[in-house]
Amino acid sequence: MIRHAKILEMPDILSLSKACAAHMISKEIYQWNAHYPSKKIFEKDIEREELYVLEFDNEIVGMIVISTLMDETYLPIVWLTPNQNNNYIHRLAIHPKFQGKGYAQQLMDFAENYTKEKGITSIRLDTFSQNKRNQRFYEARGYQKLGDVFIPNQSEHPFHCYELIL
Repeated sequence: MIRHAKILEMPDILSLSKACAAHMISKEIYQWNAHYPSKKIFEKDIEREELYVLEFDNEIVGMIVISTLMDETYLPIVWLTPNQNNNYIHRLAIHPKFQGKGYAQQLMDFAENYTKEKGITSIRLDTFSQNKRNQRFYEARGYQKLGDVFIPNQSEHPFHCYELIL
């Protein structure tokens, strides 16, 4: 079941985030770190009702943020559509012990269907340039790579920006 996250679930959300960060680091993907994603970021996501969790057998196995806010980091990108009426995906994560079961696909299907239902033009996102698995995942879904941005306090490597017109 995919539903809005609740503030009382913060310990589970942080645990999921830390497990994903450790898993990425074990694969030499330094995308998430001690600064990102933070409890404060997740609190804002929940307050704005943008954080969704995927629950399986009463356990949170994944999460995704679907936001209408465009981060200033994205301003240099020449997007396929005007900078209005877009959704932005952030913090898509599946607990490592549940990866490879299609849960990320379910969350992206949910985000894309949600976006279509709201009459929003496109979905935009970024993924770490060193995370080839994520790049293949989004490209297989039809997302077009448009350019790179650098995100302070995350990495010296760029993040690739993608967009899918719905």
